[in-house]
Formats: sequence, C-alpha cells, structure tokens
Amino acid sequence: MARRMGHIAPMPSSYRHNRLLLGCLSSSEDRQPGKSPRFSVNWSAGDGELEVVDTSTGRRKDSGTPSRLCKRSLFTRWERLHHQLSRPGQVLGDEKAIKTYCGAKMTAGAYQRAKQKFVLSLQEAGLGIWNRKPPEQEHFQSSV
Repeated sequence: MARRMGHIAPMPSSYRHNRLLLGCLSSSEDRQPGKSPRFSVNWSAGDGELEVVDTSTGRRKDSGTPSRLCKRSLFTRWERLHHQLSRPGQVLGDEKAIKTYCGAKMTAGAYQRAKQKFVLSLQEAGLGIWNRKPPEQEHFQSSV
C-alpha cells in the first residue's frame, strides 16, 4: 500500500507521510494467513530489550502480560506525559474528555485532521476505505 499511495498534503505540522524502506513484498501473489508466524517482535530507542508478542493474543510470550504497544499501555504513557506537561491550575484540553482513550483522540485536533487527510488519500488512490474497529474498543480509561 505504501508504494501505491500518492502524496498526502498538506498535513498538520508534526505529521508527515513516511515512505517505508523495508517490508515491501517481493511477490504480488496473496500471502496465505496460515503461513504467518504466531509471534512478532518490537523495539524502539530507549527500550531495554526486544518484546516478543504472541500475535493471536497480543500478549508477551515471556510473561503473558499485554504488550507495551497495546492501546491501554500507550494511553497510560500519554496520560502520564500530559500530567507532567500540565502546570497547576492550567488545563491542557477538555479534562473530562481526555479521561478516556476515545475522548483524548477526539480532542486532538491535529491528529483528527491528519487522519481525515490520510483516509481521503486512500480513497482518492483507489485503495478503499480505512477499516474501523468497534467503538467500544476505544472507550476505556487508563490506570493513572
């Protein structure tokens, strides 16, 4: 998909369309899902180690706990950062709305504009519509 998608412009500041340099298919034939590995590996700068995740459950293979990349973990990290950036008496956004994952995403104006442009670009390139998960999967609070 990355190679078939054209330019997405203009994106809000701090958002850009990155061109993937790896993960390109060497064959145009459909891949059989049954041949996919049952694990994935993730890491990023600052992580102490690789995280191996069971792809059927989304949980770490070593401990059975949710991946550090699951929505709840990422939202908890975002919420901690949000509280660190807030000054006493200052509110960064609608405090009631940002208590839930869905609310925080809906109040992020630049994110919503970038997402709309991305979805429109998919349609204009003839790549179909962006699939959405059921809304109830995004109505949760973090543990912070």
